[in-house]
Amino acid sequence: MCGICGIFHSRTNEPVSRDLITAMCRVITHRGPDDEGLYIDGPVGLGVRRLSIIDVAGGHQPLDNEDGSMWAAHNGEVYNFPELREELKGLGHRFKTRTDTETVLHAYEEWGLEFASRLRGMYATAIWDGRKERLVIVRDRLGIKPLYYSLSADGTLVFGSELKTILEHPEIERRVDAQALDFFLTLEYIPAPRSIFEGIHKLPAGHMLICSRNEFKVQRYWDLADIIENSNDTPPASIPAVKEELRGRLMEAVRLRLLSDVPLGSFLSGGLDSSSIVALMHELGVSPIKTFSIGFEDQSYNESHHARRVAERFGTDHEEFIIQPKALELTEKLIRHLDEPFGDFSIFPTYLVSAMAREHVKVILSGDGGDEVFAGYEHYQAQKLSRLPLLSPLLRLASPVLLAFPPTDKKKGAWNKLRRFVQGLENGPSHRHLRWMMFLSGSGKRKLYAPDYIRALGGIQPVSGRQPFSDIYGALHKFDAVNGELFLDLHSYLVDNILVKVDRMSMAASIETRVPLLDHRLVEFAFSLPGRLKLRGGTTKWIFKKTMEGLVPDENIYRPKEGFSIPIKHWLKTDLRELLLDQLSEDRLRRDARFKPEAVRSMITAHFDGRENYSHQLWALLVYFIWKDTYL
Repeated sequence: MCGICGIFHSRTNEPVSRDLITAMCRVITHRGPDDEGLYIDGPVGLGVRRLSIIDVAGGHQPLDNEDGSMWAAHNGEVYNFPELREELKGLGHRFKTRTDTETVLHAYEEWGLEFASRLRGMYATAIWDGRKERLVIVRDRLGIKPLYYSLSADGTLVFGSELKTILEHPEIERRVDAQALDFFLTLEYIPAPRSIFEGIHKLPAGHMLICSRNEFKVQRYWDLADIIENSNDTPPASIPAVKEELRGRLMEAVRLRLLSDVPLGSFLSGGLDSSSIVALMHELGVSPIKTFSIGFEDQSYNESHHARRVAERFGTDHEEFIIQPKALELTEKLIRHLDEPFGDFSIFPTYLVSAMAREHVKVILSGDGGDEVFAGYEHYQAQKLSRLPLLSPLLRLASPVLLAFPPTDKKKGAWNKLRRFVQGLENGPSHRHLRWMMFLSGSGKRKLYAPDYIRALGGIQPVSGRQPFSDIYGALHKFDAVNGELFLDLHSYLVDNILVKVDRMSMAASIETRVPLLDHRLVEFAFSLPGRLKLRGGTTKWIFKKTMEGLVPDENIYRPKEGFSIPIKHWLKTDLRELLLDQLSEDRLRRDARFKPEAVRSMITAHFDGRENYSHQLWALLVYFIWKDTYL
């Protein structure tokens, strides 16, 4: 795991500054505290900060090929590199290290732009091809590893693993993208290819960037929708056969991710996904398995007893830490690691468990991706309910009555779910799913946004009709209803929220996180299965749960889903109260001029009084203003 960066003056021979590449590297030292390397040759420069995992002693980057005509800067892991290495050696390539980086470079040398289709893993890799004078950057199929880039009018390409590397370039302007900010306040994340700054883009998952003296293009090399639509493979005919095939693919995905020259462990929340990974590690003979979980003193946010049950079942070397997080200190620290506004509360536990694990291991396996691949969220159930012929019309008619009465404290959770469900029914059938993933509706924006900001946006536009969502919706006809919803989340919420959180927070603690449930061959197989095997009746992840029966304790398989979150609702009233009031003061709001001070003041008062839970909206605004102070 590393951080990479670079510059290419594609239309001139202006030399790249060594000092500038060094500065770009230094701001991502946390991604690679073990080593730093530069390659600079006239108009091209590559930089790497390395977290040493494979060939610790010999894997210094950037790496070149036999004659020095090609160089690679690589972030991530390619799990099938041993097999590729042997194939390439048979084709005459000579190796000087045992790294996957060198294997990726020779793969490009041998197969050209087709090399990406041969890789299996998580990666963002930049290759300088001196023979063709072109830079090729490739991002893994699911977008596990990040890559930002900016192309200026004079043809200068600047790229990096994190946005802050690009901002080191003195000619990069910092102008907030109004549409990106609106996406953030709506969804709590900014979908690719946008970033918070105009002119800086995310390379989308499954894409490669090609920049030469006379060409610049971004092209897709992996398309899940086309793969499923054009596949001649038929899924196993019986449930037992599906379970056997699925278990085999799960086992292979975990096995591949055990490759490491340094200590390795697993996160363990006690949910189905992380418990399954620990169980499969045990089946593969890993001993002792190092597992890590955290809990909060507030028992409503504490899952540690579920993790303890699994740890005892498999005899893991389990570390459990009940925390009292320093909310104010962590808030300011973690927002700076995020580079652009990001509203998912679970950055806190993700960072804290990563920091705890880093004291013992350098590589960690995580269960992320299981919900988006196997249908684990409540909104999949909501979407299925909304398709019942009579339920939707009846609830829409009853909604004024249902929402007129405030719930009691004991029923607020259920009441909020019912309210979100009814609000989702206001949208057409194809757009309800996305509405249930939003935290700021069109009516909410009209109350919050200042008139000038609404004009800058061109009016309040539905998210579903804007890029990249319009393209995603254009492919949904290739799937059944459930798999279409999973496809939507896979290409939006997963890649631009969940995986951003996991990457930034684990890298903030300098630990590599691997996600077996997002092995692309496992994902392709899962999407070839009919959606009714994932959401069966009201049971989420049905086929995954049935596959893991007998291996994972039933109490962990079938327990109600709990989010990996924090008591942010209470923090905003206590630990973060003064920070919130300072950052969202009327003076700051008027100077920013994007939001109506009276609307923000109304939300704060209602939240403090306990009349409404505005934690998502207030946290998003707080994040934006802290980010603005930091980066603007």
